[in-house]
Amino acid sequence: MLSRQVLRRCFSSALARRSDPFPSAFCLERRLCTKRDEVRLAGEASEGRGPPAPTVFSRVIDKSLPADIIYEDERCLAFRDVAPQAPVHFLVIPKVPVPRISAAADEDAELLGHLLVVAKNVARKENLDEGYRVVINDGKHGAQSVYHLHLHVMGGRQMTWPPG
Repeated sequence: MLSRQVLRRCFSSALARRSDPFPSAFCLERRLCTKRDEVRLAGEASEGRGPPAPTVFSRVIDKSLPADIIYEDERCLAFRDVAPQAPVHFLVIPKVPVPRISAAADEDAELLGHLLVVAKNVARKENLDEGYRVVINDGKHGAQSVYHLHLHVMGGRQMTWPPG
């Protein structure tokens, strides 16, 4: 659970950036917090102290949380990140709850490949012809704070190396 101080900072940031006085659950749960908060939240999520099930992504899938969905099929969906880190930043998530890439079973190979093909196809539709980056955070040290597998696809600018 987020501390009141972190929630207050997230809420204040959201108000400064948006005309909506009630920021989305993404902000309240983690998205507009500082990078240091991201690492702390990843640690809490890995210890089972993170957001309770269903995850924020489960709520996007069942449409109880609004999102700017740019692609959907029977196995996955893609939607714009609410706190983009590049001019184009979207997520691709499976509809089945795979908590993290390291927890994927060998039988998930077809689904994992499908997620990458969807990422490629949506990147093409988003005009990322000069290239893009695909990122999968895994576990505490990978700064994963939502335990539902998701691919970040970022582009529209020159990426730097090393990434973090």
